Amino acid sequence: MGGKKGTLMRTILTTLALLGASSALAATYPLTLKDDLGRTVTVKAEPARIVSLLPSTTETLCAIGACSKLVAVDDYSDYPQQVTKLPKVGGLYNPNLEGIIAQRPDLVIVSKYGKLAEPLTQAGLTVVAVNPETYDEVFSKTLTLGRLVNRETPAKNLVTQMRRDIARIEILTRSVPKVSTYVEIDPTPYSIGPNSFIGVVLSKAGGANIIPASLGDFPKIDPELVVKANPQLMLGLDLKTAAARPGWAGLRAVRAGKVMDIPKDLNTILGRPGPRLPQALAGLARILHPELFRK
Repeated sequence: MGGKKGTLMRTILTTLALLGASSALAATYPLTLKDDLGRTVTVKAEPARIVSLLPSTTETLCAIGACSKLVAVDDYSDYPQQVTKLPKVGGLYNPNLEGIIAQRPDLVIVSKYGKLAEPLTQAGLTVVAVNPETYDEVFSKTLTLGRLVNRETPAKNLVTQMRRDIARIEILTRSVPKVSTYVEIDPTPYSIGPNSFIGVVLSKAGGANIIPASLGDFPKIDPELVVKANPQLMLGLDLKTAAARPGWAGLRAVRAGKVMDIPKDLNTILGRPGPRLPQALAGLARILHPELFRK
């Protein structure tokens, strides 16, 4: 087939192929999936009124272009700025069930904790538990949310951009020795394991976590472990507190004054496995290796 007719046919076939590729990324409803509570849930149609009960979910939905679908959020969702104007319907363990139901949502996205799914489902609402906890789940759950709200292409684009931004930081931190680090998340003391979300970010930022993986993701630790590890840097507590603990005054980090609370904004992002993961990584890398960021 040659000439103008051949050119026209090739154009039509190319257009159809592009349309097919595009439609492959569009969600087909009813959409059935297994959520993070192990429940099989069916979303009947593209959601138009969504209640998000997890800050990381709220941030992800906005990052993939679904912010306008939100009609209410949990008490702690505060980013991006536009979600602060939405009705607040409680937190994980103190939800306002009546407030959630009053919003007439066609989809409620919950954590797998807090036991919200059952009462909301009994009230006739469509409830899906999406709960990113590990580093890899930040990406996989972003794609899940994209499928749920028919924003699969933006979700894939977001994941790609996040991975690129993370790679840029990793290229920098690979060029310098890792800093042995102790991170405290509670003065009991509780710390973070290397396989936890924050633990993985710490490693990518150029830190060497002193907590062994065998203790779990968020272990309560024996302070003597910190003494034996003698870290170069301590995060999540202040110098005065560290120096006052038995045996800690002589630690390298304490003697060098390398003990500091994590800045509030960075601490917030580190607690939300979501689209600001690259910013969290960059913020932690600046603390661990400030020399890499000096101009």
